[in-house]
Amino acid sequence: MATAATLVPTSPSDGFQKRKRSRSPEDPEQPPSSRRRSLSPPPTRLVDVPKVVDVDPARRAERERQLAARLAEKELEKLEKGKDGKKEPEFDAQAEFAKLTSTRSGGVYMPPARLRAMQEAAAKDKSSPEYQRISWDALRKSITGIVNRVNVANIKHVVPELFQENLIRGRGLFARSVMKAQAASLPFTPVFAALVAIINTKLPQVGELVLTRLISQFRRAFKRNDKIVCHSTTTFIAHLVNQAVAHEIIALQILVLLLERPTDDSIEIAVGFMREVGAFLAENSPKANATVYERFRAVLNEGTISHRVQYMIEVLMQVRKDKYKDNPIIPEGLDLVEEDEQITHQIQLEEELQVQEGLNIFKFDPNFLENEERYKQIKAEILGEDESDEDESGSEESEDEEEDEEAVEEKQGIEDRTQTNLINLRRVIYLTIMNALNYEEAVHKLLKVQIKEGQEIELCKMIIECCSQERSYSTFYGLIGERFCRLNRVWFDCFEQAFREYYETIHRYETNRLRNIARFFGHLLATDAISWNVLDCIKLTEDDTTSSSRIFIKILFTEVTESMGLKTVAERFKDPEVRASCRGMFPMDNPKDTRFSINYFTSIGLGVITEEMREHLKNAPRIIMEQRRAMLEAESSSSDTDSDDSDSDSDTDSDSDSDTESSSGSDASDDSRRSRRRRRSPSPRRRRDRSDSRTPPRRDRRDSPSPPPKYRERSRERERDRYSSRKASPPPRRRDSPRRRDYSPDRRDRDRDYGRDRRARSPPLSPSPPPRSRADRRSRSRSYSPRRGKDSRRDDSRDRDYARRGDDRRRRSVSRDRYGRR
Repeated sequence: MATAATLVPTSPSDGFQKRKRSRSPEDPEQPPSSRRRSLSPPPTRLVDVPKVVDVDPARRAERERQLAARLAEKELEKLEKGKDGKKEPEFDAQAEFAKLTSTRSGGVYMPPARLRAMQEAAAKDKSSPEYQRISWDALRKSITGIVNRVNVANIKHVVPELFQENLIRGRGLFARSVMKAQAASLPFTPVFAALVAIINTKLPQVGELVLTRLISQFRRAFKRNDKIVCHSTTTFIAHLVNQAVAHEIIALQILVLLLERPTDDSIEIAVGFMREVGAFLAENSPKANATVYERFRAVLNEGTISHRVQYMIEVLMQVRKDKYKDNPIIPEGLDLVEEDEQITHQIQLEEELQVQEGLNIFKFDPNFLENEERYKQIKAEILGEDESDEDESGSEESEDEEEDEEAVEEKQGIEDRTQTNLINLRRVIYLTIMNALNYEEAVHKLLKVQIKEGQEIELCKMIIECCSQERSYSTFYGLIGERFCRLNRVWFDCFEQAFREYYETIHRYETNRLRNIARFFGHLLATDAISWNVLDCIKLTEDDTTSSSRIFIKILFTEVTESMGLKTVAERFKDPEVRASCRGMFPMDNPKDTRFSINYFTSIGLGVITEEMREHLKNAPRIIMEQRRAMLEAESSSSDTDSDDSDSDSDTDSDSDSDTESSSGSDASDDSRRSRRRRRSPSPRRRRDRSDSRTPPRRDRRDSPSPPPKYRERSRERERDRYSSRKASPPPRRRDSPRRRDYSPDRRDRDRDYGRDRRARSPPLSPSPPPRSRADRRSRSRSYSPRRGKDSRRDDSRDRDYARRGDDRRRRSVSRDRYGRR
């Protein structure tokens, strides 16, 4: 209970005391109160076994056990080898490469990276067979590539590249490559023969080997009746004879062999061979050539061969008559060897030949490096190079190349303005077109040419230029242009642009080129390859065309009419869109241009399309008169305001003149008032007539004296009847001629007709006496002047001088009005 009592809490603040465990006295012999279990060390394994994944636990355990056993065996083997001191042999690249190349099938597949590593390792020793094998393969590939890309244009550039290779070592490879390439492409036989002829001048053993193999191949093919091989071989031999590589005796022996026992195949091969070598034999061996043709004629007469082969012999006879114009001895561009430099080989057809087939196969050369150095010297002599210069400049060239590369990297933005790239592009396009057999092949190859953006027009221009260079037009080029226009909109726009440019500069071309260009574009228009809207650049007038442009238009529409037909062309020109584009070809604004266009189209046979212009030309006078009438009415309406303004000025001038002219006042002032009122009274507008022309009427030379003033008081009717013929009052003023405002006494007779017309056409006006002349003034002054004698004479002279001044003033006013207001 005491123990229990001790557990009761006694603290007044807490109310109870928490129970605590009592610690037993520590005894070193007893174990510690808190004991931890120590970790056991991991099992020591010789090999780390990878974990095996399996669903079945028993099978997984078994697989892990077997895997551990195999790994343990390998570890034990390594430990045993380490104790013995033996090392694993390293990878021998040369041995592996030798093993790879020595197998007949070329060895097993090897990754490219490992193969390059093996080649690099084998190339360290240049005298080793491995390095020689590598160089042999490179030589074979290089020679084959150069031979396959030779043609007429680049043969001068290919020959130096070919001499860079060791042709003495690889002469067997060269002979095999040339023979294979010639058999594959017979049209290029003259090119390959020229290549062999060039090499034969410097390395005769190469040319002899090629000729020997060709003769041997012909003999085998003839025995086997292989017509194809015989034909290709004899063609090559014929061109070697033409190039003077082989003597003509071999050609004659081949012909004798083929014609000895004639069959269809042998005669066919002989005819083909004779067409190639006949020109050379006719020039160098005329007797032998005549003998061969006699044999052909005998075979033809015997009739033992088929009709097809007989026809071939007849064609050969015709070729001989034409002097082999289609089969020249050496084609143009391939006469590259001088006759004195050529080496001719006399090899008989039946003699023993050394073909040397072993030259096609790689063989180890113990003197490889010496032979290479020797060929370098030969190459330097052939190409005109100096070996010492090459050795000295080797390091300098390498340094220059590095500097050039750095300069190119620094100057990437340099623009070539020499047009070298453009010239090369045109050369490629030209060669592609010339080497194509048909237009489809040409288009296919031209599409593969790398053309920069913006240079598409150059392709179109080159096609047109090639077409213009032909002797006569060939539809080959028209079909090329048509195909390009239908392929892409870019080519369509380029050919339309080319049409406009060539029409603007057509006067620069000669007649034959102009004709070909016109027919080319005529083909494109007839096939709708380009739009007819391109005709908007043509203005068919006498001033806007030249003789060249008129010829161009004539040939263009002749080609279109031949392709489409006249009826279709006429319907096409009635199309509203085409008519809008061809407005310049059918001018209707000027009758002269319209008549010129009608005559031009009628002369070229297209008068049917000028019907609308003919109708327009018939109605042209009426339309022109209506236009002129409307123009004159517009001018008269615009001049009304000017004439009204000028009336007031003329009135004031006439008032001043009448006041100064009168010597005494009342009668003269009355007359001037009457005349002023008559002038200001409006006159009715007259109908325009021929008399209303702007030129004044002819002046009457007779003097029309005015009546004396005493008769003015008579009746107006008698005054009008008496002086109607002599009346000098001005006619009614026209509104469209403001120049006739003032009338001086000098113009009275000129205006008499106007007065008559006015009385006949207008209602009567208020009469006024006509202007007075000098005599009337004198008579009036005499009648009214009370003085006589000297005073009267003085007054007369004063009046005469005053009248003269007034007349001068009026003339100046009339001339001012006449010439100042035009």
